[in-house]
Amino acid sequence: MKPAPFAYTKAKTLKEAVTLLAKYKDDARLLAGGQSLIATLNMRLSAPDLLIDINGIKNLNDIAKKGKLVEIGALARHAQVERSDVIAKHAPLIALAMPHIGHPAIRNRGTFGGSIAFADPAAELPACLLALGGEIDIAGPRGKRKVKADAFFKGLFETALRPQEMITAVRVPAADKTMRVGFAELARRHGDYAIVGLAASARADGKGLTDVRLAYFGVGDTPVRPKKAEAALANGDIDAAVKALDLDPHDDVQATAKTKKHLAGVLLRRVAKQLMEPRG
Repeated sequence: MKPAPFAYTKAKTLKEAVTLLAKYKDDARLLAGGQSLIATLNMRLSAPDLLIDINGIKNLNDIAKKGKLVEIGALARHAQVERSDVIAKHAPLIALAMPHIGHPAIRNRGTFGGSIAFADPAAELPACLLALGGEIDIAGPRGKRKVKADAFFKGLFETALRPQEMITAVRVPAADKTMRVGFAELARRHGDYAIVGLAASARADGKGLTDVRLAYFGVGDTPVRPKKAEAALANGDIDAAVKALDLDPHDDVQATAKTKKHLAGVLLRRVAKQLMEPRG
């Protein structure tokens, strides 16, 4: 199929993009990497009057360490993030996840902010952001604001973004000597959406762990933190953590809920071992 007719404009500044969103409201869509939008346009699941290309806005693709935080611009391509020395050194969980996102052609065009805004519950980056306790910078007609990852993902493809708002950047804590991270997923083929995946972070405290954050993807309408399992893992008991997994996945085309629950336990054992290994 071909998309319905629409007008096109390329915003040169953030202010211009926000002004256009406010003017056209629900009749406008943002174009960044287009990996999800182009498909919905072609299937006429989306039929905007105006497409606002934001790829010309300067500095929205910057990646930098700023104090104790790593800031990733919304327009940073997945491939750019994957190759970034800043990410490799200061955001190792994201570095672990990047090769699992789609295929090279997708990573060359897809954007970090686009993945967070689309909020696919089987996607890697929303779970990484949740596991790291990151925050999202948002701009809109009412000005700029920040939202913590724990409050951002609301439901199936639903986020805290208000109408006519856009993501400008994402920030996560920069890794230090105490940070431990782990990542694993199970997919039918490398690059496919995960049947079940797990992103995790923690702090080393002597021989144990504190501030354990587990973020599963592919097991619910949003990334999911199993709080009881986090507490058990912080106590050093992997078996208890697996038994305490408070997940409620649904059957889907990839696997039954029972299978997903079993695979979640398998991944927890793998990731727990990663969390207990000192950083190189």
